[in-house]
Amino acid sequence: MTLALWTLLVAVLFPIVCAGISKAGPGRYDNRNPRTWLSQLAGYRARAHAAQQNSWEALAVYVAALVAAVIGQVPQDTVAMIAGVFLVARIAYLACYLADLPTLRSLVWVAGFGACVWLIVVAARTAGTLGGTVAG
Repeated sequence: MTLALWTLLVAVLFPIVCAGISKAGPGRYDNRNPRTWLSQLAGYRARAHAAQQNSWEALAVYVAALVAAVIGQVPQDTVAMIAGVFLVARIAYLACYLADLPTLRSLVWVAGFGACVWLIVVAARTAGTLGGTVAG
């Protein structure tokens, strides 16, 4: 589960990285009216802000998938492989968002979300083979 925990740390920090990208650059960030300031962004900075919002959403799904993996007692190597897919997809997602590649961005989003679904399905199947030792 060690690799999965490191990917969780990266996933937790990802929205902060996106926020930093959106706030860096020309024009001073307005901390008194941040939502108004953010709504006026354009280009890669606006896309970074949108990526930040999506990263928070993806984090919730990923945490749920990891919890399912723990409950389902999924083997660590399986969790690590799927966590790696999720992390690579999220990094590619941000890169596609910043580069304004919407179709490719959507495809890598599906890969990241699919990794979460995959992990939950594996957890459900693994828990089902444990002979009822897992509550549920």
